[in-house]
Amino acid sequence: MIKVGLISLGCAKNLVDSEIMVGHLHKAGMQMTADTAKADVVIVNTCSFLNSAKEESIQTILEAHEERGMRKRRKEQKLIVAGCMSQRFSKDLPGALPEVDAFIGLDQVTKVATVIEELYEKERNTLEAVPNLVDERSVYIPDYDTPRFRLTPRHLAYVKIAEGCNHPCSFCIIPKIRGQHRSRTIESVVREARQLVAEGVREINLISQDTTYFGMDRWEKRPNPRSPVDSSRGDSLTMLLRELEKIEGDFWIRILYTHPAHWSPELIETIASSRKVARYVDMPLQHISDHMLGAMKRETSSAYIRTLVRDMRAGIPGLALRTTFIVGFPGETEEDQAELLDFIRETRFDRLGVFEYSQEEGTRAAKLENQTPARVKKRRWHEAMRLQREIAAEVSAASVGRQLRVLVESTGVARGEADAPDIDGRVYVSASLPVGEFADVTITGHAGYDLLAGVEAPEADAFRDLQPAQ
Repeated sequence: MIKVGLISLGCAKNLVDSEIMVGHLHKAGMQMTADTAKADVVIVNTCSFLNSAKEESIQTILEAHEERGMRKRRKEQKLIVAGCMSQRFSKDLPGALPEVDAFIGLDQVTKVATVIEELYEKERNTLEAVPNLVDERSVYIPDYDTPRFRLTPRHLAYVKIAEGCNHPCSFCIIPKIRGQHRSRTIESVVREARQLVAEGVREINLISQDTTYFGMDRWEKRPNPRSPVDSSRGDSLTMLLRELEKIEGDFWIRILYTHPAHWSPELIETIASSRKVARYVDMPLQHISDHMLGAMKRETSSAYIRTLVRDMRAGIPGLALRTTFIVGFPGETEEDQAELLDFIRETRFDRLGVFEYSQEEGTRAAKLENQTPARVKKRRWHEAMRLQREIAAEVSAASVGRQLRVLVESTGVARGEADAPDIDGRVYVSASLPVGEFADVTITGHAGYDLLAGVEAPEADAFRDLQPAQ
């Protein structure tokens, strides 16, 4: 029996791809192992969203190769590189990383077992392996019955409702990696969600590159990005949420990765009236200056964003709003930075992450001449995060004395409705609460981004900087 070890890097969307690969490996009769030293094959599912992610992926690949060379019994171990980096640099990687036995792209996640079998077959027949199996353009999207083995805790799951992206953001490489936006059907998503709830899942996290564009790619005419979403024209996120609401059971539905251009009064009303959709919205805004929004090709304006945030908070009582911003984009002025800081100060986001602009090869922004110096980007990042730490402490302090419904993640650690897994803060609770279930607790204190419910938080976590979602 072939033993396979898998190292999954990057975001939740990449994690779902890893889960699909594991599902197909199980189906093929291969055995997974968490100890790569015992694996016959090691798969590294890579990320290349930012230069830092690409560097981490390359380092992980080289370490995996070095480790197999250090073990006498593992020198014949196969090394496969999958994911975004394989897809993005499909023409360059085979020459740059000859240590790798095969490269597979985003559309080979369901074929990984076959790829492994072919590697061994070619070895037995002493034929030279063809390492690059990446398709030029990604078109794959999973369905409700796609074999999948969840790598998340039993009580939570990610459901990828669409793949790819149609937005023209000048800083982003995702459309070139993952292709054009393509949605699953509402029936497909609902059938998957219903099965997950039956398995005991208490939190379903809806993900894609742009969850608010769900279904709109199948409309007869692509809508104006600034026009209200009319769900009567076809499938939409609003319609999907209404169908998910009908599933029996006690669980949260969390919406991640929404784009401000596609919000509508109807979507706000649907969330407000739902008993199961978490009062939490992840909506990356990237900037507030019209100068920067135009340069970033964000399809929104400062006035539009300010109105939308006001309408969302007025329409969804108790909403926790998370966003991300980019500082140091080419051409960003001190006036742009000051406007961004003023907006953060005035809006008081419940959750906020900040990226330093990354000059990504293949994007339009990378070709701009007025790149911001690294020291300026770093200073602006510190300015924004210092301000947000102050706001976050005040937001946390306002929770003291309140009763909060939490989902217990592990012994002594839980999350509230306002905290997405692996992104936001924690609630430290009594160790006796059952893991994987909901509980009602009273908040007695706070430490940085985290809340306390009758216990003390670990000192090291008190003022950690949370990472923005990719």
